[in-house]
Amino acid sequence: MKCLIDRPEKPFARFIFAHGAGANKHSEFMQQVAELLCQGGVEVVRFDFPYMLRAAEKNKRQPPDRANILLQDFTEMINSADTELPLFIGGKSMGGRMASMLESLARVKGVICLGYPFHPPGKPEKERTEHLYLSNAPILIIQGERDTFGNRSRVESYPLPKNIEVQFLAAADHSFVPLKSSGITAVEHINSAADRMIKFMKGQI
Repeated sequence: MKCLIDRPEKPFARFIFAHGAGANKHSEFMQQVAELLCQGGVEVVRFDFPYMLRAAEKNKRQPPDRANILLQDFTEMINSADTELPLFIGGKSMGGRMASMLESLARVKGVICLGYPFHPPGKPEKERTEHLYLSNAPILIIQGERDTFGNRSRVESYPLPKNIEVQFLAAADHSFVPLKSSGITAVEHINSAADRMIKFMKGQI
């Protein structure tokens, strides 16, 4: 099945939620975020990109599709969504990056990126930020302070435009797991991320 929908009784918005490169729509992270958003009144549509569907079919890990294929698939998901709810898009890591490339689509009210991959781990010179400087739509990025794809000091050095808001999670990694010494749990970080996502969506409607 390509899609999973978490639908509250009276949704105020719809969020099309794309997975990261290595885990599909059923991952614990995706499921936790979707359930919390649903409890907060957001209809969440999780979906698998084509390579994840192939991986499930063959029962063997597959490399991600090229960006143009991912973007086409994401666009089809957006175009097929009903129009009665305000639409937001986003995703975990790679999924959020793809969503940020589609921010100019007319139906999209805003974009949410969870753990944006600003650069490959250990290769900060290979920035994935060029399109962000040209963006106009409201974008919320929730980032772990010690994310190897872009830690706090690195991300704060980028001259991102004012339409992009970055919220950092204390001592957290790419999956929002904090250092034990922080006294914070991953569940607390995911809860706070979901709360911020809901506030962001309500603020754009």
